[in-house]
Amino acid sequence: MALCGLKAIVLAACALAAAGKVQLRHSSHKVSDEALHVGSFVTPLEFKHQLRVCNAFPNMGALDVYRGAERLTGELPMAYKACRDFAVPLKSGDKLEFRLGDASTGTFSVADLPNSDGVLLLVIHRHDSLSTAVAFESHVFAALDSAQVAVIDTYKGKDVAVAKIMDRSAKVSKDPKAVAPVRSEELRYDSVVAVNPGEYEVELEGASGKQESRATLVALSHESYVVLRVGVESQSGGSFPSELVVFPNPNPEALHSGAAPRVASAASVLLAAFAALWAC
Repeated sequence: MALCGLKAIVLAACALAAAGKVQLRHSSHKVSDEALHVGSFVTPLEFKHQLRVCNAFPNMGALDVYRGAERLTGELPMAYKACRDFAVPLKSGDKLEFRLGDASTGTFSVADLPNSDGVLLLVIHRHDSLSTAVAFESHVFAALDSAQVAVIDTYKGKDVAVAKIMDRSAKVSKDPKAVAPVRSEELRYDSVVAVNPGEYEVELEGASGKQESRATLVALSHESYVVLRVGVESQSGGSFPSELVVFPNPNPEALHSGAAPRVASAASVLLAAFAALWAC
């Protein structure tokens, strides 16, 4: 009976901790004093949606991003192959306009946003190889523990290439002839995959098996990444080669820092204790 009572106590503690976990996630969103004075204890949840823009539009000029009259890029327009995070609150219906100098190149309308924290990835690129019309690719990354990678092919042309991810370097044993095999997997375009924390190389392999481009991916927990294939084989104007772009590019030292892992929540600790009690 005592053991059963203890299990019930732990179960109740787990339930309270789990409820506390949900409350803590939104602890930064305070109830206004006015709401407290009128006796209301219910407040709408607010979520953080970060904007991440990548310029995959092949052009020698740089792009500016506007939201209404607000110039998000400030005095630093985005060059071709550049990606940038913007700390701006987004809401459904927002219109993001892209300008090349004084000329508008295209406008993206923000549709419904998820009821959770996340990163809105927006990629502007060439619609085809005949004209300079633009197209957009977008994805909303959920707030997950694992590293997420969105793989997008914006290249326009006849060239065919496959993106592959592999260990950054092979481990060499004392015997120089014995080299540990390097893991390598294909990254399918128009997909989002999860990867373990670590350092990787992303390679663009042409139809002949020749390496066209290569970039480093430092995967950290809780982070979201984009792997872009960019370029155009233009039928009017200048062409740009098929290349890889990886963003963001954190310092590899972050993989070994003590700040990267998140501290276990009280709920997870109590659940672990409950599992141990149940096992005994």
